[in-house]
Amino acid sequence: MTRMNRRHALATLGAATAVGLAAPALAQNRKITVGALRFTSHSGSFVAFERGYFADAGLDVELRFFEAAQPMAVAIASGDVDYAVTAISGGLVSLADKGAIKVIGGALQEDPGIDGQKILVSDAAYQAGITSPAMLDGKSWAVTQAGSSFHYMGSKIAQKEGISLSFKPLQKVGAIIGALKSGQVDAWSIVPHIAKPLSGGGAVHIIGNVADYVPDYQVTTVFTSAKNAADEREMTKGFIDGFSKGVKDYNSTMISKYKGDEGVNEMVDLIHKYVYTDRPREKAAPSIINGTMRLNEGAALNVASVADQLAWFQSEGLVDADITMETLVDTSYVETMGA
Repeated sequence: MTRMNRRHALATLGAATAVGLAAPALAQNRKITVGALRFTSHSGSFVAFERGYFADAGLDVELRFFEAAQPMAVAIASGDVDYAVTAISGGLVSLADKGAIKVIGGALQEDPGIDGQKILVSDAAYQAGITSPAMLDGKSWAVTQAGSSFHYMGSKIAQKEGISLSFKPLQKVGAIIGALKSGQVDAWSIVPHIAKPLSGGGAVHIIGNVADYVPDYQVTTVFTSAKNAADEREMTKGFIDGFSKGVKDYNSTMISKYKGDEGVNEMVDLIHKYVYTDRPREKAAPSIINGTMRLNEGAALNVASVADQLAWFQSEGLVDADITMETLVDTSYVETMGA
């Protein structure tokens, strides 16, 4: 597959999507299930579903929601979910090693020009003088599970600062938020649409940016079963096509703002059907807008970042040391960068 630097890839893919990607012609609508989290970073799937881009690709999509990355990986391996967008976890890598899963594209990536994931501390930690990540030595860091993206980010931050963290698995994002607000854990990192509202309430404080420690981090990826990647190429290309069109709409509306405030408001209305659904629209809108991060045009994949994540899982003994990138990733569907 063609390998290029990130800016070249985004420019090329942006031009391709501007004229429209040709959807594979499926004989009939294929019923598939797409896994997601209720994060703005999953908006590519939401937009593709709402605006009929999956349907145009011949896919009858059901969205299924999860609260953490690893259960989604298990659902892909079992066949309960066909495609999903989530962070690479130790569980996902181990399932890939068993021949059950393949990463086929990229979704969300830290971009130096776009506000990204934040490093948070509880108010108790902040009042005790912890105002930068360098001061977290010996403190607790919340993760969903060992081997999750939160574990990876915390470990990379600790490594760069030369400090030690105590990782606390709390299973769900909601449980982490409660523990951080109550001071049961000291620190965490999360996307801005969650981080900024939390920090506004006074119980949590932002003390840094993940991008300063993990530049060009491929935060989330598009993945499917190894069987779909190998044997259902037409369906998989259709999914990538529909998803990519959703990503293009999201980026052009929320980042480039080619439709101005009217376009932003329209996109917020769409996303609000899936994110912050327990809040009225006027209270949800600022958080959705604050969560704007660039999604990978054309589902381009930063393979250098994925390789770094794989190496970290192996160094921590969380996955087998012999797993290769070829075992984890199928690069035949999208452009790759960073190699």
